[in-house]
Amino acid sequence: MHLIVCEPAAMSTAVVMDPPRDDSNLQSSCVTGDSIASLDEVTMDSTANESSEEESAGEREAETGANTELTNNPTDIPTEWPTHTQTVSAQRPDSLSLAVAKPDLWTSSGDGEVKLRMGESGFASETPLTVDQMFKTAVERFGSYTALGWKEGEQTKTINYQEYYQACHTAAKSFLKLGLERYHGVGILGFNSAEWFISDIAAILAGGFAVGIYTTNSPDACQYVAENCKANIIVVENHKQLQKILQVQDKLPHLKAIIQYKDALKEKRPNLYTWAEFMELGRDEPDTKLDDIIAIQKPNQCCTLIYTSGTTGQPKGVMLSHDNLTWTAFAVGRYVRLAEATKSQEIVVSYLPLSHIAAQMVDIWVTMKVGGATYFAQPDALKGSLVNTMREVRPTAFMGVPRVWEKMQEKMKSVGAKSSTVRRKVAVWAKGVGLQTNLSKMNQNGAMARTPMNYRLAKKLVFKKVRKALGLDRCTKCYTGAAPITKDTLEFFLSLDIPVYELYGMSESTGPHTISLPDAFRLTSVGKLIPGCETKINNPDEEGNGEICFWGRHVFMGYLNQADKTEDALDAEGWLHSGDLGKHDDNGFLFITGRIKELIITAGGENIPPVPIEDAVKEAVPLVSNAMLIGDKRKFLAMLLTIKCQVNGDTGAPEDELMPEAIELCRKLGSNATRVSEIAGGRDPVIHAAIQEGINRVNEKATSNAQRIQKWTILNQDFSIPGGELGPTMKLKRPVVMKMYKEQVENFYKEVVTPSTPDNSMPPK
Repeated sequence: MHLIVCEPAAMSTAVVMDPPRDDSNLQSSCVTGDSIASLDEVTMDSTANESSEEESAGEREAETGANTELTNNPTDIPTEWPTHTQTVSAQRPDSLSLAVAKPDLWTSSGDGEVKLRMGESGFASETPLTVDQMFKTAVERFGSYTALGWKEGEQTKTINYQEYYQACHTAAKSFLKLGLERYHGVGILGFNSAEWFISDIAAILAGGFAVGIYTTNSPDACQYVAENCKANIIVVENHKQLQKILQVQDKLPHLKAIIQYKDALKEKRPNLYTWAEFMELGRDEPDTKLDDIIAIQKPNQCCTLIYTSGTTGQPKGVMLSHDNLTWTAFAVGRYVRLAEATKSQEIVVSYLPLSHIAAQMVDIWVTMKVGGATYFAQPDALKGSLVNTMREVRPTAFMGVPRVWEKMQEKMKSVGAKSSTVRRKVAVWAKGVGLQTNLSKMNQNGAMARTPMNYRLAKKLVFKKVRKALGLDRCTKCYTGAAPITKDTLEFFLSLDIPVYELYGMSESTGPHTISLPDAFRLTSVGKLIPGCETKINNPDEEGNGEICFWGRHVFMGYLNQADKTEDALDAEGWLHSGDLGKHDDNGFLFITGRIKELIITAGGENIPPVPIEDAVKEAVPLVSNAMLIGDKRKFLAMLLTIKCQVNGDTGAPEDELMPEAIELCRKLGSNATRVSEIAGGRDPVIHAAIQEGINRVNEKATSNAQRIQKWTILNQDFSIPGGELGPTMKLKRPVVMKMYKEQVENFYKEVVTPSTPDNSMPPK
């Protein structure tokens, strides 16, 4: 993750915009593959080499002071800074007329500028930087340190920060030679690589927009994004991705060139370049034109577009400014106490989709800020090779969406189930010790007086070996975000002495808004506020639940060419409305309790957040992979369930064969099922009864009769990205599922069922 800053006199420019206060509801702050070893296999391997480094997170002290390390060279800063952003003490938005406040805080125009939401002290007062200024400071401070690393065959290749910047500079000149226009897009369609990073940053330096495109996008979806951002150039990974663009090329009037960065071209076409050809275009070009473009860039202008996953319509282009990226990188790096490379270099593995802001923020920007090194996983990372990369690279920080952690958990459980009785007993003992110790540590905010002897023994016998097997032996910061994670998965890793810290945010907040820390986290909480940002719980109910609203320099500029959608997201005072429901506990920890659009309002008028009920069912019935609650405008609740199954390694599509863990569970229940088709639709009475018992247990804890699940069914296949039920970050696309399984949903409600006589009901035990 990353860090950098500067404060010459000429940079003291940007309008100070303090957020409106609502003290009653405000919280503010200024401060997976086959090669995974099983838990049981590693517990007994006492001869394995052990890392001498401690795994406990939070050993580094947080640096204090808002403006330390002010090392940027003043000569890198434009001499003519925009006068319209001269420092002023602006009134709070609530005391401004809406006609003045609204347009200044947001824009939907690609060439627009916004007022930066500066604060008078602390993180929020940090000097605004452009991407080029942040990058140049990284080169000055960390020039000889490794910036990027990747495998070519069996060999690891690396480039340092000086070479990294030079490559971006050359690529930017190449983009200009190909005709990239100011405020036009450079689409990037491919798996994570050095070329992806270089294309992204070069597009920004050259005055265009960096635009990631999901590799799972159809040709039509690619066309929409490219057309929306007026892409002059599209960079593709290989022939497969190239074909998508060629299919829609005639419908892209702004497109001037395509670049393929991996594999040889299978056919020569006009304006189609290999990566080597592309880089040669700008190599001998004079720097003058590019330098002039860089010199006029301002922190409050757009440089990156993040396209939302479009779960409820066409994707929206989230406009992020230079300051959005550079300030968030600074704030995150400082808040989570990342070390600068001059002290101890941070290492991350890049594998999550870079079209998503979470991956970009971690892999590109925060890492650059602190001079960290990013190593690229293989394209088949999520099909099994990620753990091999992890073992080789041994990252110090790791970000995984919930499904990644769940897959690790499933694999370890599956292999562990086949271990000897002795190994299983040692594992169970160690996990019990680990969970109890870490929960105590959590409740004492990481400040335990003494580490228990049995914990130290469990660490030596089990925990260190588990971490080593997963490639996490140096990792002090394991994070999860982008979608809800179950308490069961969090407790599983906590029991193995691997705390997984949740963070929360959205594309529109440049990624994170709240983050958990080693000495400040609670299970199922998404943590506390990043310093310099503010949270407001809008219209809270009697329990403190309301819509979560954001304020800070991480809040986006607006949606490209969509003023109406921007006004929906940002209110008149500039608060970003997340659409998520949440509440704070007495210690300031934020808990997500639902989503407004997902909220089920029954025919009886009861408001029911579906996620907690879905998570409870998955916890009560380990066979269940996905659960979706139904009941909006209906008389009772019903649920669609899927069963844990194997996934096709090439396509990512769910298969009929059950996962080994699921087969093992079936055996324990007395079923011989090995396939989903043997269970779906109630075909296996033993499994059917077991699921009903689990749902009965969930129903017993329901806060009202209306929150009891009355009917359910098991679908023929699991939800997936290729199937369309899940988005690129594994979020459930509820409208899509409702449409796909309309028949099953309607079957629930063909006959009137009252809560006292549900069809699938069994007497509670």
